[in-house]
Amino acid sequence: MKILKNDQVLITSGNDKGKKGKVLKAFPKDGKIVIEGVNIVKKHVKARKGGQKGQIIQTPRPIQTSNVKIVCSKCGKAARVGYEIVDNKKYRVCKKCGARI
Repeated sequence: MKILKNDQVLITSGNDKGKKGKVLKAFPKDGKIVIEGVNIVKKHVKARKGGQKGQIIQTPRPIQTSNVKIVCSKCGKAARVGYEIVDNKKYRVCKKCGARI
């Protein structure tokens, strides 16, 4: 998976299309990521103890990585990711400007 934690991404499809956000968690096995402020779901929580009140909590849910593009830190555009090997180290590279991500 080419998208990692703390990457800046742009949503390309769905209800949140066009929004940008930071990746909070990545799930490589499932091919999903959690993005800050995107795909927010309201969850109703019951009161568990005597004096406690029930509440509605808003939590971000995972989104498919295929619906997201990485935003290059140098050119600031949403781009595809390539790889470059230098001295037996693998680096991610922006396909538009060629800068390391």
